[in-house]
Amino acid sequence: MARPGITRFIFHGVRRFLGLAAPGRSLQILPDDVFLVSYPKSGNTWTRFLLASLRFPEEPATWANINRLVPCPIGSSTKDFDRTPRPRIIKSHECFDPRYPRVICIVRDPRDVVVSQYHYSRKTRNIPDDLPIETFVMRFLAGETCPYGSWGQNVLTWLCSSEGSPCFLLLRYEDMVADTARELAKVVEFLQLSVTEEQIARAVERSSAERMRKLEKAQADKNILVKGSRNDLSFVRAAACGGWRRDLPTPMVQRIETAWGPLMRHLGYELASQALAEAPFRVPWNRPRRGVEVGTRL
Repeated sequence: MARPGITRFIFHGVRRFLGLAAPGRSLQILPDDVFLVSYPKSGNTWTRFLLASLRFPEEPATWANINRLVPCPIGSSTKDFDRTPRPRIIKSHECFDPRYPRVICIVRDPRDVVVSQYHYSRKTRNIPDDLPIETFVMRFLAGETCPYGSWGQNVLTWLCSSEGSPCFLLLRYEDMVADTARELAKVVEFLQLSVTEEQIARAVERSSAERMRKLEKAQADKNILVKGSRNDLSFVRAAACGGWRRDLPTPMVQRIETAWGPLMRHLGYELASQALAEAPFRVPWNRPRRGVEVGTRL
């Protein structure tokens, strides 16, 4: 009788051979790939829906097909990647990776990010409902709430290495919420997509928070982000900005601003503490990115 360890090894080996396993960091990156990067709970999934609706208007994005339309190295199979038309748009939460040819980077106010992560962790049963948010904020500051470092560490790797490069587009979640069509038009220009204003408007409508919530309820078992999680909590919550003012205790706001205040100001986020608001931000170093020229048409 085969030992359990050997059985698992054979099982995973067969899945990799058939292209059914997620490639992870062994993904073969192509020279015309575009990576959609962000720290978790910064609007990446919403942006995937928006871009999928632009690239594949004949197949509206759903929780069932999003991992095929805009694949993720840890959530999509190798077969999904092989079937995705080039140039591929690929989701990632990783810190800076010099292999990524072109990057669309989404940032979000970390005070809102931590609140969103807190409720997602409740949804996925990674924390109990009665865990004080103060405890979670301290873990968040230490980079212990996800495998991608802290918010500041993750965002800084991209800004220090790529900000100002023609192969790098920086978007703020707050700007996307305020005027989704305008921000999506920036992505269209960056990717040189051949789409009309009407197609942009349709993509915005198809990717509304209300529609995504309805699809989530109907397809909760179709996507790794929500599969097996609590049905009484939604992945797509308020889809709004500034909720931290209501949900975060003042001492926790101060701790976040103390940790990352200059970086937050650099990104355009107003601080509650006036003293911190006057601290300068200096990028430690900057070098031009190498990669595919922006003029490559999709």
